[in-house]
Amino acid sequence: MSIQSSVQTSSKLPDVGTTIFSVIGQLSAQHKAINLSQGAPNFPCDPQLVELVSNAMREGHNQYAPLTGLPALKEALAQKVHTLYGQQYDVGSEVLITGSASQGIYMAISALVHPGDEVIFFEPAFDSYAPVVRLQGGKPIGLKLQVPDFAINWDELRATITPRTRMIIINTPHNPSAQVLTPADLDQLAQLTRNTDIVVLSDEVYEHIVFDGRPHCGMATHPELAQRSVIVSSFGKTFHVTGWRVGYALAPAALMTEIVKVHQFMMYAADTPMQVGFAHYLQRPENYLQLSPFYQQKRDRLMSLMKDSPFKLLPCAGSFFVLASYGHFSDESDSEMVKRLIVEHGVATIPLSAFYMDGTDNKLIRLSFAKDDATLQAGAEALCRVKG
Repeated sequence: MSIQSSVQTSSKLPDVGTTIFSVIGQLSAQHKAINLSQGAPNFPCDPQLVELVSNAMREGHNQYAPLTGLPALKEALAQKVHTLYGQQYDVGSEVLITGSASQGIYMAISALVHPGDEVIFFEPAFDSYAPVVRLQGGKPIGLKLQVPDFAINWDELRATITPRTRMIIINTPHNPSAQVLTPADLDQLAQLTRNTDIVVLSDEVYEHIVFDGRPHCGMATHPELAQRSVIVSSFGKTFHVTGWRVGYALAPAALMTEIVKVHQFMMYAADTPMQVGFAHYLQRPENYLQLSPFYQQKRDRLMSLMKDSPFKLLPCAGSFFVLASYGHFSDESDSEMVKRLIVEHGVATIPLSAFYMDGTDNKLIRLSFAKDDATLQAGAEALCRVKG
């Protein structure tokens, strides 16, 4: 029996219920489905990283870290970013360790978006962007990327920007389309935002998972954009420890000052032993530089295994996702297709409509290849049994 509340409430998100990810997770568990849906690895992280964190706990690093993060970790991050992308961030005022990239995104929007401000982002999009903007009294504006290349239409963006535009959210490599920005894209973004007060919030959690020799074109690679950007990334995605919930943010001091004001009241400081472990682990660049070939091999393996399936896999330039098209053999909605795959074929995927505010259905589903070889093999075999 549940407790009946006598309090009347007015929801800030009346149209938001349980996410499709939770719904699919419950249905998958019920049918013991092969998990190609969740954007989290099912293989272990490096035992050395576990040992580094365990040692930190044993050595007594179990109390609050400094507000903005351990200096050793922030210094290691600043050095990594300078080496890879050429941008020098001040360790004291421009680097922040966060309790996950999701928290970093929430803090940036909360600190910098005011009631009535417009925030432009690109759909399909990570499902937290629009609700967080709404919670701050802002207006989320989703511009739809064109299927199948999912490239930004810069003329459309130019026409959408108004004097009320406060923020543009970028995600590269992109979840769920698996596409990446190019240097030409960055030049376009710089030109459109020049001489404005628009902030770029750049979600770069897959920064080290870019394929086929492409560079990661994040905001730190473009000096002009770096001056107006908040960059958010994730240790969890990079090092196969999504449950540890530690990420980071980079921003010019004027922007970071406002973000830290929110951070101190959300959690004060991220987990200390994890920060100690990551500070040591970042000393070896190969620990993150090997991720692109590692995941490219998994991408190629899944694509090879599915070559005889009825699904058509779209190109994948980065992240650990790939989209699969089925509209050529079925008129089912993507949500119904996903449910049928779970119930009848025992494999879990994600409908692309979950990444649109209006539920746009392009007859595409998202697959995750951040899985061990046995899971990829079993999942592909199940999808190959689908009747085309």
